[in-house]
Amino acid sequence: MRRLGLRDYLPSWQAMQAFTERRGDDSPDELWQIQHPPVFTLGLNGKPEHILDAGDIPLVNIDRGGQVTYHGPGQLVIYVLIDLKRRKLGVRELVQTLENAVIALLASYGIEAYGRRDAPGVYVQRDGIEAKICALGLRVRRGRCYHGLALNLDMDLRPYGRINPCGYAGMTVTQLADLVDTMPDHNAIADQLCQQLADALGHDELRYTEPSSDLALLESLTHA
Repeated sequence: MRRLGLRDYLPSWQAMQAFTERRGDDSPDELWQIQHPPVFTLGLNGKPEHILDAGDIPLVNIDRGGQVTYHGPGQLVIYVLIDLKRRKLGVRELVQTLENAVIALLASYGIEAYGRRDAPGVYVQRDGIEAKICALGLRVRRGRCYHGLALNLDMDLRPYGRINPCGYAGMTVTQLADLVDTMPDHNAIADQLCQQLADALGHDELRYTEPSSDLALLESLTHA
């Protein structure tokens, strides 16, 4: 498990691609905790009309599924670099595993959440209105996946008004800070969610690498 801090989106995406391309049959699976400066990302089949007004926020066309979403500081992104063939997991099963981990995390803070089969992600009800709190998007190449989930913790939600989030016009978006009386520590939430994911995916032990090796990894992958 790697704690990567705040890093630009493009080199992080390139590092995921390179990691997936180079890994072998015995390469360990990894979870990457990360945050990004403000950026919109548009999936492979994304429709440009769902970008209403990007303004000064960069737009990156990427290789995951899904439509357009927003990343920014205060959002926890976990990239899930998993060998699905080795774990005998289907894509839908992995999506449900990610959703259930987030649902369990939110339940530990007294928040009732749920997934939707027609629109992957995690949702809550606020004053009778459905609001999305976590987006999901994956890419699978030769049985190995990357990308992952983005959970809104304590961030500026206004950029969501510049897009149709995940391709749904008028979708309400929320965050953990608006649902709890006291905002938990971001790192504690990230570690808790990663541990739940590791348990669900069958990791015997979740090991954390040193920050220096994280930086070296990204640099080696993106500059090879």
